[in-house]
Amino acid sequence: MKWKDWDFNLKLRLYGEGVMNILFWSFFPFMTIFFSDTFGKKEASILLIISQFFSVIANLVGGYCADRYGRKKMMVLSVMGQSISFVLFAAANSPWWNSPLATFIAFSLLSICGSFYWPASHAMVADVVDEKNRTQVFAVFYTAINIAVVVGPIIGGLVFFQYRFQMLLAGVIISAILAFVLSRYLRETAPLQAKKETKKRSWYSAIWDEIQDYKIIVNDKMFLLFILAGILIAQTFMQLDLIISVYMKDSVGQQTLLRIFDWKWEVKGAQAFSLVLATNGLLVALFTVYITKVMSKYKESRAFILSSCLYAIAISLFGFFTNVWVLLILISIFTLAELMVAGVQESFISKLAPDHMRGRYFSAASLRFTIGRLLAPISLAFSDWFSYQVVFILLGVLALSGAFLYSILFHRLEKVQPTSTT
Repeated sequence: MKWKDWDFNLKLRLYGEGVMNILFWSFFPFMTIFFSDTFGKKEASILLIISQFFSVIANLVGGYCADRYGRKKMMVLSVMGQSISFVLFAAANSPWWNSPLATFIAFSLLSICGSFYWPASHAMVADVVDEKNRTQVFAVFYTAINIAVVVGPIIGGLVFFQYRFQMLLAGVIISAILAFVLSRYLRETAPLQAKKETKKRSWYSAIWDEIQDYKIIVNDKMFLLFILAGILIAQTFMQLDLIISVYMKDSVGQQTLLRIFDWKWEVKGAQAFSLVLATNGLLVALFTVYITKVMSKYKESRAFILSSCLYAIAISLFGFFTNVWVLLILISIFTLAELMVAGVQESFISKLAPDHMRGRYFSAASLRFTIGRLLAPISLAFSDWFSYQVVFILLGVLALSGAFLYSILFHRLEKVQPTSTT
């Protein structure tokens, strides 16, 4: 699908969301460091779990609201909500007022608004793009996000700790401008019939229906194994902006990465973490298509199991090194594990799902990330009780446990479908 054939809505959103994503990744990875320094690691883990819980609820309601009230309305309201949240966020970190609690509330409101935004955003793509081109369009948006993951942390590493108020004030202005642009130029794409049908349900009925759909994971033992393995694996890659950020801030001292005559490139702590995070985003942006093409030549079982093992190796070793170059090598292995399954997960879910239940299976499959995101902050509390080395090894054991569940899954599938899934 050529750029000239893209719907204007998508072009507008790609630029607007690109700027917002860069802004988001300029502060989001460093919030765990901020909360752990301010409240303590155990308290920070509890706060992050609470924040993620409300985001999960907002995500469940978001799809219902996008159908009932329209894609455009939900996206505009969500960005307006983000702008208001940035006002509180900036005020709580201003020269005149410093409130960690208000900062947490603003951060949570930003996450909730984002959770309302994305279901409408994805639904709009489905509204205006035919099925054969959707994968390509989503891939472009995915690449744009990873460009933001590269640029954002570099900016954040330079300004978050010294110029946080100014950065958040920029967030107020940028999100307000985006809300105006979306309200002025974005057109509604929600089918009228879908909106009429959705009005028959209340918002809490929508949540209940969504939860009811997840009953399929109990009835389908194969799918249950897939979900459980995914939750265990999520405890590794969800740590990138959690325990890894805090570990690097606490443990990585000043280091010279590059020296040219009298010029030196030095990093430490949070700046080193921003470099690690940017490396992850850059590798994802550059090699997703290539690695997916390579992995398509191999059996799915090998992709899932080998990916889990690489996650285990990378995360387990992370706590034993403070040299930035070694950590960059480990994050490269970590990223390779991510990319090995990036292209095969969706097709594998479609193979497990009966044709008439495919939508519900994809919805239920998101539990891997939903529950994984809820549980991941527990690692922060563990780091208060155990050494970083022990915590990282425990995370590695969880990844290996995920590999073990995948091996059971594919062993069972081999008996049912000996040529298609192993």
